[in-house]
Amino acid sequence: MYAVIDVETSGGSAQRDKITEIAIYIHDGTKVVDEFNSLINPEVYIPPYITRLTGISNEMVANSPKFYEVARQIVLMTQNKIFVAHNAPFDYKFIQEEFKRLGYDYKRETLCTVKLSRRVFPGYSSYSLGNLCDNLGINIQNRHRAAGDALATTKVLEKIIEKTNGNIKSYPTQSNRL
Repeated sequence: MYAVIDVETSGGSAQRDKITEIAIYIHDGTKVVDEFNSLINPEVYIPPYITRLTGISNEMVANSPKFYEVARQIVLMTQNKIFVAHNAPFDYKFIQEEFKRLGYDYKRETLCTVKLSRRVFPGYSSYSLGNLCDNLGINIQNRHRAAGDALATTKVLEKIIEKTNGNIKSYPTQSNRL
């Protein structure tokens, strides 16, 4: 089972910045079986350049749940699942830092679809989510929003599963517990 995750954030530093939106799609290897998506009140200022990129503004998140209010659901949904993200170290580190602030040590086995795509689909000039989806014929809706990017990553995962006949582990990417 996979937990395909994407987060939007108030900036690029997991130590300084915080999550503004999270989406989780639970995938059983053939289809999505559960999902969760929420804006998050980061309790920090969202700079204008982030709002321009994501469309997420300070006003939008003002009445959204704070991370601690959705933390239990995130733990339960991702428990005993492989944490999958496009550029997994980024998303995983942000989630780890949010849990660290709550005094919880969040650890999951991770799988990075950027690294895995390089092995399974060699030869592309770029493995950014947008370019990879273009190359694989995947339509992304709501780009730079957690649900749109996580759903696109889910479709990338499905293409990887299809190409590897479900034997993802035969394409090692140093997926490990961080």
